[in-house]
Amino acid sequence: MRDVLKLPISHSETLIISCDNSGGIGIKEKDVVKVPYEVTAYYSFRVAVMECMAAGAIPIAVTVQNFCGEAAWDDICTGVLAGQKELGLDLPITGSTESNLPLLQSALGMIVIGKWNGSVEINRMRKVAIIGHPLVGNEVIEKEDRIAPLSLFKAVCEYEDVVVLPVGSKGIAYEWRKLSDTDIPDTLRNQVNVETSAGPSTCFLISYPDHLEEELRKLAGYYFVG
Repeated sequence: MRDVLKLPISHSETLIISCDNSGGIGIKEKDVVKVPYEVTAYYSFRVAVMECMAAGAIPIAVTVQNFCGEAAWDDICTGVLAGQKELGLDLPITGSTESNLPLLQSALGMIVIGKWNGSVEINRMRKVAIIGHPLVGNEVIEKEDRIAPLSLFKAVCEYEDVVVLPVGSKGIAYEWRKLSDTDIPDTLRNQVNVETSAGPSTCFLISYPDHLEEELRKLAGYYFVG
């Protein structure tokens, strides 16, 4: 159901491996979206760590595949550390840089490894809401105030009775079908584009029981769409 690999390593331990990659986003002349590598890395880490945590794992390590050039490494790590800080994490970072052949565009891969801390069951007979707004490309920079903060994502993940699904390039409607047998209400369609890409998981879906709605609305505030 999620974009992760679940890897049992013993009778009591399971690793969750999640990943993200981006291309044409950086400071090279032919990049489509021009942003510093700290920003590229922050959002790539964001996607991978959200997928890992949504699957019920505690992140333990990060690996980076750097195709932006050797000079970009420190900036990439800075971006990853910024994301970790938002989540209160202190994860080791390792990785590799393609330094033999220069690329015309920036490219970056990110893997987050976590330890599974229990099952996350999807219950389709509950309410579903959107947290944040779907944004992609330059919108991520121009409308940053609409992006669900990582700190909010972490707080929602800590609810035992709430299921969380990050939304990526396939859009809200695609992920919605994993959580609900009902169509997306027109009230939601009028507020957000449910078909467009959500880029670096700028929003996420939650499935929750009725009695938690008021509390979740208060927690998410402006970002709650439901």
